[in-house]
Amino acid sequence: QVQLVESGGGLVQAGGSLRLSCAASGRTFSNYAVGWFRQAPGKEREFVAAISEGGGSTYYPNSEKGRFTISRDNAKNMGYLQMDSLEPEDTAVYYCAAGRIFGDYAPGYDYWGRGTQVTVSS
Repeated sequence: QVQLVESGGGLVQAGGSLRLSCAASGRTFSNYAVGWFRQAPGKEREFVAAISEGGGSTYYPNSEKGRFTISRDNAKNMGYLQMDSLEPEDTAVYYCAAGRIFGDYAPGYDYWGRGTQVTVSS
């Protein structure tokens, strides 16, 4: 089992930045890819970013336009999502996930946090 706890969400004005953190405990964190997903009210869960086990590979959807950056620190059992130039459309609950499959396929992630709310005001 891997336990994941997200933090760093909050209210920010459009154009601002937030850095989300994902604290992992339990099994060896470096054995797992990490993904970030989000879900807005009334919408489907959406892939945001992924990083491979060692951090050497990252993956983002084309729609992201380079505003988000995923990273990890395996020595600290931490994952991060830096979000810049935030837009009201980015408002959602953001979830950290860990799994054996690196990519945008949500069922490929075995462990999920409870999420952190991000609200971007216009």
